[in-house]
Amino acid sequence: MIIVRVMGGLGNQLQQYALYKKLESVGKDVRLDTFWFRNESFQAGMAAKRELELGSFEGIRYLEASEEEIRSLLGRLWEEKEGLGEKIKRRFLPSAYPVLIENDMYYEKLTSFTDKYLVGYWACEKYYADVLDVLRQEIGFPKCKDDALQKKNEKAIERMEESVSVSVHIRRGDYLDDVNRALFGNICKETYYESAIAYIRERFPAAKFYLFSDDIPYVRERYQGEEYEVIDWNKQENSFYDMMLMSHCRHNICANSTFSFWGARLNRHTDKIMIRPSIHKNTQVCIPAQMKELWAGWTLITPQGNVL
Repeated sequence: MIIVRVMGGLGNQLQQYALYKKLESVGKDVRLDTFWFRNESFQAGMAAKRELELGSFEGIRYLEASEEEIRSLLGRLWEEKEGLGEKIKRRFLPSAYPVLIENDMYYEKLTSFTDKYLVGYWACEKYYADVLDVLRQEIGFPKCKDDALQKKNEKAIERMEESVSVSVHIRRGDYLDDVNRALFGNICKETYYESAIAYIRERFPAAKFYLFSDDIPYVRERYQGEEYEVIDWNKQENSFYDMMLMSHCRHNICANSTFSFWGARLNRHTDKIMIRPSIHKNTQVCIPAQMKELWAGWTLITPQGNVL
């Protein structure tokens, strides 16, 4: 059995679910471990408490790992202290160690495992590129309980579908915190967005840009003109409808954020342009040929604004 640990925000949860679907598609006996969301100590120090949101979507179905199944694979729950035997395996017999903790960009043999507990975020498109069409059919956004908000989103979708619409995700908020800024900050700088918008305009001069951000005052001041519209009404428990609106745009400009990655991935337009930064974290070294292989179909732009 393969067990995929689920953790983090909505975009990360969708990536872990996508890996689950990929493993399922090749005949693996696979489960999701969602215990991370039931233990508040795991989220200590995070800017916002994360909730398990996979159930918010229509069509998503998965088998959840039981405590017995996890113990059968690991000999313990992941949250419990590692035993001496497991420490020895991890250090001296890695092939016998039942856990794979993601430390590399991509694991070529990931789908060849039979018994493994997988801990990571699995962002690379290559993992599940061949099941994305299935995921687009499965991952459905439910009707909003707020009728006024539902109608507002429907009107926005009409505008997006009738024009050369482009979603632009600008994430600031928690990325401006000291810890997060060191890891994720100064990647999607103004030079990145200027280059990405210019790349779209060269191909579609009449493009309309829909701005999504956790810093609305900043984007209102920075992006002014008839070609820009700020989406500012999907808040708190309804914030995931921003991902739905992104998916209805013709093209997508993403932040270094899995939330907007999924807005682009769920976009069903076959001629779409998907733009993302060349790196996701400041600890990452970009190897252009590798990134183009792992993110086939995406346009990569450096923080300095260079198109790879």
